[in-house]
Amino acid sequence: MIIGVPKETFPGERRVALAPHVIASLKKDGHDVLLQAGAGAEAGFPDREFEEKGARIAAARPDVFANADVIAQIRGLGANRESGRADLELLRDKQIVAALLDPLTAPQSVRDLAEKKVTAFSLELVPRITRAQSMDVLSSQASIAGYKAVILAAGALPKIFPMIMTAAGTITAARVFVIGAAVAGLQAIATARRLGAIVQAYDVRAAAKEAVASLGGKFLEIHMPEGGAEDKGGYAKAQSEEFLKRQREMMTSVISTSDVVITTALIPGKPAPVLVTADMVKTMAPGSVVVDIAAERGGNCELTKADKTVIENGVTILGPTDLPSTVPHHSSQMYAKNMSTFLLHILQDGALRPDLDEEIVKETLVTKDGEIVHARVREALG
Repeated sequence: MIIGVPKETFPGERRVALAPHVIASLKKDGHDVLLQAGAGAEAGFPDREFEEKGARIAAARPDVFANADVIAQIRGLGANRESGRADLELLRDKQIVAALLDPLTAPQSVRDLAEKKVTAFSLELVPRITRAQSMDVLSSQASIAGYKAVILAAGALPKIFPMIMTAAGTITAARVFVIGAAVAGLQAIATARRLGAIVQAYDVRAAAKEAVASLGGKFLEIHMPEGGAEDKGGYAKAQSEEFLKRQREMMTSVISTSDVVITTALIPGKPAPVLVTADMVKTMAPGSVVVDIAAERGGNCELTKADKTVIENGVTILGPTDLPSTVPHHSSQMYAKNMSTFLLHILQDGALRPDLDEEIVKETLVTKDGEIVHARVREALG
């Protein structure tokens, strides 16, 4: 099959869905790769590197869509709601699309894909099971986001992170508080520790305690409610008001003594929960920094504005929405490995895998034959 890779059109997006190092594995399985000219340039992958690995270059975007059996993207329609609409007229009946599609918060875009009768796979929905780890684009990109959030914080903080003892006196280590200890949070903890900070972390999932401790962070605990704090997919779920009150009291105490707060809490298909209130920010010392990784979903901090820098009472609040794209080379490498592994899984003998009830296929397939086939997306559409 021919796998087409168009240049990303989402504003500021610098990643590319496939990188040169995965071309060989796709060709070995009998697939060809057709890349839009310049698609990998901003990620540091010139066209010649793709050609050296056996990919072909198409001069224009319509050529990619016209000739490819599969379209591989970072942000498909849904995750690219405005610019992505221009691709609708290029898609054709039974063409396969594999991309981030944001199907639970932009279900109308999934309906548009269904009307084009494409077979669409949403990579946000890759199940968190052991054999799908190598396809989990959310985890790979969250790892990049957690790292970059700490780098942004270090650049904005008018202090250094490590403790340093000099003849001019001792500089105390910065105190970093990470809210959410999934992949992004754990990478933030690891990065802040490598820079020499004292790190505390909190997550409603008790299972995160061991991982936080293994990275040198201190895990803050609140008694968990009955039924636990995770859904079946391993993600945090919404909690009761009583629990949230205890959580706010604990956070206010910790935030007031923190130099940096990094928030990473997300619930799939829902707006980001507000965990850091304006009153909490007021308790922070001037010069302190909040980096809100959840800004694209509204933010975990009440004062966050997407892609803006807000200064309140001397505290800097950063709301980046696409951190992986700011490190496009390595985030593209990781995404490409996830994507190629996924494609090799769903494509067999030059066709779409015949067993559509296989778990990974079933959980990611959102449209087929003009129908929306994913139960959660259908529910989102009412």
